[in-house]
Amino acid sequence: MRTLLVLTTLLGVLSNSSCSQAQSDDPTAKTHKESKKGGKKDGKKGKKNKEDTLENRFIDAAIPGLSKLAVISKVPESSSLALADQPGTFYTNADAGNSPTLYKVDLKGNLLQEINLPVANHDWESLAKDDKGNLYVVDAGNNNNSRKNLVVYRLNPAAPQQVSQIPFSYADQTDFPPKKENRNFDCEASIWHAGKLYLFTKDRAQQSTSKVYTLNDQPGQQTAKLIAKLAIPGEVTDANLSPDGKRLALLGREELFILEGNDLNAIFKATPRRIDLGGAGQTEGLVFTDNQTLIISTEQGSLYQYKL
Repeated sequence: MRTLLVLTTLLGVLSNSSCSQAQSDDPTAKTHKESKKGGKKDGKKGKKNKEDTLENRFIDAAIPGLSKLAVISKVPESSSLALADQPGTFYTNADAGNSPTLYKVDLKGNLLQEINLPVANHDWESLAKDDKGNLYVVDAGNNNNSRKNLVVYRLNPAAPQQVSQIPFSYADQTDFPPKKENRNFDCEASIWHAGKLYLFTKDRAQQSTSKVYTLNDQPGQQTAKLIAKLAIPGEVTDANLSPDGKRLALLGREELFILEGNDLNAIFKATPRRIDLGGAGQTEGLVFTDNQTLIISTEQGSLYQYKL
């Protein structure tokens, strides 16, 4: 039924357009089908402007508030997003099977810088940033819930060879892996707030609960403390806190969950509001640029802006 409604809306948008049938059949117009390693790139000679593509008419019609900005170039996958040092720039990274590299990109998808770190990339899935400009690379992807070498790398991008480590384990995990119905120890999302890291799990068992753990942001072996369980009917792939600290966004696969409150304690007790991102792709990276605006990236390389 949802697909029928989306297609009906799309037909209405196209029927009101002044474009001819020949323009609609333009072979340069993009579709949602993109390869896992990045898909076709925007901005090549002969491509139509983003406002004229069939794909962006579909997105605008199906998902109010969502607009496609670009396709990230020269990055094998985008598994997370964090604000970089200049407005309109971001750090991202690829996950398991890729090099231990941070990529700095802009809103047009341009690759501005590559930062190679002197550590391993077992499965980098999330980036967090503190108020001093430090980045926290969360190497805690754990599809099978069997890893014992979970770690967060802390660094300043201005001195990337100086990396400190926060190895950690979950306080409530005793089996590696646990039984299938208890596999909720895969972390692909994190935030930093007031000296602490908050880790959000991707529920691979029931797909109904994201557990929230805390670590302090100082190097050294730690045990992640379970502080909350959020009723999220999906698999969380990234997280970010709004600049005013009153809105938590959790990204899922083609869906977004918003929790609001005056502080984190209130936010963790709030009822999530779900936003459908159907058709956007394998959504993996998320960051606020202001209290109402989110930038979202997909593993295929698409870069979106979403206005709440």
